[in-house]
Formats: sequence, C-alpha cells, structure tokens
Amino acid sequence: MINSVNKFLSASGKSMQRSAIREILKLLQNPDMISFAGGLPAAETFPVDDLKEIVLDVLEKEGASALQYGTTEGDPLLRKMLAEKHNREGLNINPENIIITTGSQQALDIIGKIFLDPGDYVLCGLPSYLGGLNAFSVYGARLKGISLDENGMKPDELEETIINLRELGKTVKFIYIIPDFQNPAGITVPEQSRIRIIEIAEKYDLLIVEDSPYRDIRFTGVPQRMIYQLDQSGRVLTLCTFSKIFAPGFRVGWIIGNPIILDRIVMAKQTADLCTSPFVQKIIAHYMEKGLLEKNIKKTIALYSERRNQMIKCFRKYFPKEVTWTEPEGGLFLFVTLPATVSTDNILEKAIKKKVAFVAGSTFFCNDSGRNTMRINFSFSDLEVIEEGIKRLAMVIDEELTGKQ
Repeated sequence: MINSVNKFLSASGKSMQRSAIREILKLLQNPDMISFAGGLPAAETFPVDDLKEIVLDVLEKEGASALQYGTTEGDPLLRKMLAEKHNREGLNINPENIIITTGSQQALDIIGKIFLDPGDYVLCGLPSYLGGLNAFSVYGARLKGISLDENGMKPDELEETIINLRELGKTVKFIYIIPDFQNPAGITVPEQSRIRIIEIAEKYDLLIVEDSPYRDIRFTGVPQRMIYQLDQSGRVLTLCTFSKIFAPGFRVGWIIGNPIILDRIVMAKQTADLCTSPFVQKIIAHYMEKGLLEKNIKKTIALYSERRNQMIKCFRKYFPKEVTWTEPEGGLFLFVTLPATVSTDNILEKAIKKKVAFVAGSTFFCNDSGRNTMRINFSFSDLEVIEEGIKRLAMVIDEELTGKQ
C-alpha cells in the first residue's frame, strides 16, 4: 500500500497547491452559507430554453461530426463567428488568429508550458488573478508584482523592474495583465497606459498576455481598446472565455494571437486534450449565429449592474467608516480594503462562523502582502441575499475593529 506519493512527484507536481478559491467554494454545500467568494455567474443568465432547441438542432443536422473528434484549432464556424464579433469591436482579425481552448484556464496553462523555464520571471499586477499565478508557478516561474493605482499597473514601475531584473541576469518572458475590470481589484486600464505598456514590451522584447474574461460585462463608462488591437508587433496573446458571458459548464474559451505563436499553442494543446469538445463548440456557434449571445450579454449586464449597485449601497449602509472599496465599471468583483493592522484571513474564519464567505486578498498578491484586503463577488447572489450577507460581514468587521466579541 502506498502511503505517500511525494517521492514520485516531479518538481512541478510538488509545487502545485490547491486553489484557495476552489476550496472556499466547497462551503456552498451548506445551504445556510452566503458566499461572495467565487466568481460564479448567476444561474438566471443561463439560456436553458434557447439551448434545448439548439442542442436538438445540432444533433439532428450535425450529429456525426458533433460527436466525433474535431480539429485542435477549433470548430470553423465558431472561430468565424468569434472573428466577426471582434471585428465589430474594432479588431482586424480572421479565424486563423483564433484558437479554441477548454476554458481560458487551459490557455493560461499552455502559455506557461510553452514559454516558461524554471527561474523565468512573469510580471503581474499586485494583486492579480490567482488562477494565472498558479498556472505560471507550476512551471517554475518567478512572479514579480507591479503595484496598481487607479489606472492599473504602473508603467514606470514596470519598466524599472524589467531593468533591475536584467541587471541581475534574470530572464523576463512576459507581462500578465487583466486590463478590463481587473480580477480582483476591478480596475480598468485607460488607453494611454495600455499604449505605454505595449511600448515597454516592445522596447525590452517581451510578450504580453492579456487576460480578458470580463470585457463584455460593462455597466458604465467608455470601453477601452483591447491591448491586442493597440499592438502593432504581434506580441500580444488575448485570452477570452464564454464562462462569464454564457455558461461556465461548457468550459470553452479562446485565444486571439499571432498565427506564428498560435502554431506552438496548437502543438501544446494536442498533448493536453487533442481538441475542445466539438459538440459544445457547435452548440455555441449556432447560438451565436442566431444572434442570441448579444441578447444574453445585455440581460447579464442589467442583472449584474443591479447587484453591484445593491452591494455598494449595502457597503455604504453597514460597513464601518474605516473600510474602503473599489467601484468598478463592470465585471464581477468589488475589492475591499481595511485598516493596515487588520488581517482578513482572521476575519474570514470568523465570517464563516456567521455563515458568510469571501476571499482574503492576500491570495491574489504574489509577494505575500495585501493581508488587509478582500475580494467580494456580487454576480451570484440576489438582492436580498446580498444585503443579509453584507450585514453579517459588517458585523464581523466591526467586531474586529472595535475588539468586541
């Protein structure tokens, strides 16, 4: 009987850690728990009735090909529909600029696999998306955080960090950035800063990985052009997903990029899953062809905007005055900051006892900072649940700040 697997593990296998967010999501099994932890879409946005008809249509008309292996690059119609979608937004791409992936998480993993050697550096935001950080770390990457301000990643600090690392003989491979409604901070990078970051990447010959899962979920403000659109040198890979705008259970995402780079991604994907589910891809393609995706996104925006506004209203009503938060123009998350002396890891333990959960902010900081912050999701819960959850959380925060029990 094997009592431990450790001696069999590779270096990357030993470095793997459970996702703190995935672990917290187990708490949802308790029906009394109010969870603001995961980035879960609202079930009300899932177009069940529309899909019933489309699934039957796909089986009747394309059953043989839908249930067969497909190409690694992805379903031709889906790639065509996605290219047209992005071209309406101002890009100038064709299907050869797109590869379908099994969720954007697979894209992050593949990017780590093909670009990172142990000891290479990835430059990311402080804070930044945990799933990206974990995907890169498992391939031996070293993560160097760049501070954020109200405009996102600070370009001057980014360039200074690159110079310092190179002087130390370190290899920097790419910049990882979430420019629209950043996870977890909710910040949107203005175009001037996007251009500056591109200029820095060109100057030091780096790639840019633009993670863009939330871009379509905008409530207010003016959309900024994608980093991919602003780039002129073919060094940007943009990651997108249907998980936040359609159905996470489908596990379908896509990468937009230079075909020269995408060719390597195809090779890596062939060793992972051969192809993303052709059946699911055809369902999505027909859904888009009928013009239903845009309709569903509008419904999602209206619902999430209402829930974000409700949560901010509850923050103002219940949170102690020492607490501050971001008010993003879109996305799924609010980022909350408490006084520097407070640990949200401690607050989380007490909050769970009161049956409310969030993600402690330190999870998103690659330098072990951010211990007085938390990420709170507003998309999953209805208005009444949001108010009750924030009341519970405010009570825990107030007890922590005042020393009351």
